[in-house]
Order: sequence, then structure tokens, then C-alpha cells
Amino acid sequence: RVELVESGGGSVQSGGSLRLSCAATGITSSDYPCMAWFRQAPGKEREGVAAIDSDGNIYYEDSVKGRFIISRDTAKNKVYLQMNSLKVEDTAMYYCAADIPVPEEWLLLAPGYDNWGQGTQVTVSS
Repeated sequence: RVELVESGGGSVQSGGSLRLSCAATGITSSDYPCMAWFRQAPGKEREGVAAIDSDGNIYYEDSVKGRFIISRDTAKNKVYLQMNSLKVEDTAMYYCAADIPVPEEWLLLAPGYDNWGQGTQVTVSS
């Protein structure tokens, strides 16, 4: 059973930075999993923010390009999200997701993943 545990959320002022971490356990495949970060604000659908596929290719949602950086430690099955220049509209619950494999067209779409963390809250104030 795959388990994902996020950490690193918190409250920050606009323009600040936060780094989220996600540790994955229980992955039995020899392939590297596709891992992604999603977020969900109250009353809104869950949206993909950034993803990294099994080959290390990286994908970002347009609104975070140039501000967020996704990276991974394959030896530890961890994925990180460095969030810079945070905006009030980045406020949301952030979720880590993982699966093997995920077609490219699904990497930033929630139905592409069966494994989810419990979420970590990010709050950006003006």
C-alpha cells in the first residue's frame, strides 16, 4: 500500500517562500513513480500545480511557472515543491500524488493518480 506524507505547509506573507516535502513509502515497482503536487482552495476543484514523471520530465501549471520548482530525490522517493513569490491566490490545501505510470496528458489531472497524501495547508496573506 502506497502512503504519501506531506510536510512544510504554513502561513506566509505575499512574496514569501515555502518548501513542501512529500515522502512516499510502499512503492514496490522498480520504476520511479510519477509524482505531482495538486492544490484545492475552498469551493474550487483540485488542480495540478507541478508534476515530475518517471524519466524526470517536469510539467507546471501556467500560473506557477517561474515561481514554483518541483524536484525529487529518487533514492528516498521524495518530491519537493519550492514555492517562491507566493501570492494570495496560491492559498489552498496542497496534496502530493503518485502513481506508476501516468500518461503525459494526465500528469496534471487528478484522475491520473490513485495515491494521495492527506494534504498540507498553505496560506498566503497580503
